[in-house]
Amino acid sequence: MTSTTVGTDPTAVAVSDVLRIDSPRPSRAGALSAALSFGWRALLKIKHVPEQLFDVTMFPIMFTLMFTYLFGGALAGSTEAYVQFLIPGILVQTVVMITMYTGLTLNKDIEKGVFDRFRSLPIWRPAPLVGALFGDVVRYTIASVIVLLLGLVLGFRPAGGIVGVVASVLLLLLFSFSMSWIWTMFAMLMRTEQAVMGVSMFILFPLTFASNIFVDPATMPGWLQAFVGANPISHLVTAIRGLMAGTVELGQLAVVLAWCAGFVLVFGPITMRLYNRKA
Repeated sequence: MTSTTVGTDPTAVAVSDVLRIDSPRPSRAGALSAALSFGWRALLKIKHVPEQLFDVTMFPIMFTLMFTYLFGGALAGSTEAYVQFLIPGILVQTVVMITMYTGLTLNKDIEKGVFDRFRSLPIWRPAPLVGALFGDVVRYTIASVIVLLLGLVLGFRPAGGIVGVVASVLLLLLFSFSMSWIWTMFAMLMRTEQAVMGVSMFILFPLTFASNIFVDPATMPGWLQAFVGANPISHLVTAIRGLMAGTVELGQLAVVLAWCAGFVLVFGPITMRLYNRKA
């Protein structure tokens, strides 16, 4: 291919060199690399606005201390005894509660028109959504570490050892990632982030407080025990308590994994349909 030069200056750059006409076209980014790129974008947003970490740093500390010292003596006779029961539950509550911020962040991006640009890019269509969820997994991990470290300081001693603790955190991260698809759906449906927060809190408060996080369901009325028994949060807490105690039942793990698959299979396609049709 003959290349022409710009102007008559012998030092002028060839047009083909400027336009890279004869260079191979870059390959299209794969699904995983595209999703990880958007995950990195989510982390960069935290870097530039570190106040976003307030909910994953201060709230876990506040909730753990408050429930341990306010209710420990009344519910278990002592804070030392109650903390063994509470820490796995408060770990679940802390991380599950902050999953709603996934929807808030996505809704803000949609309002600013950023997602209109993302949809025009030659990338895997779900990459912006999956990447945002990947970024939030880092936030969930930070919150988990804070709760566990504070629990150890307060006297929590998991009989399952480090293996049980790591397995518990991994299970919680998987569940939180899967559940976050619900809030991504609401981010597509609601017009403001305040509406997303309102609906999310309306769902999360009954799920977390009407569960086995704080007390044994045996002390509850029969109708409430039925709700707690069907609550996915209760199944998750039971599985995590079993992992940390080294007495986990495979049946409980299977139920939690089934809920994870259900969240993704139901709300993932709905979210993508709304995303593709979003004006």
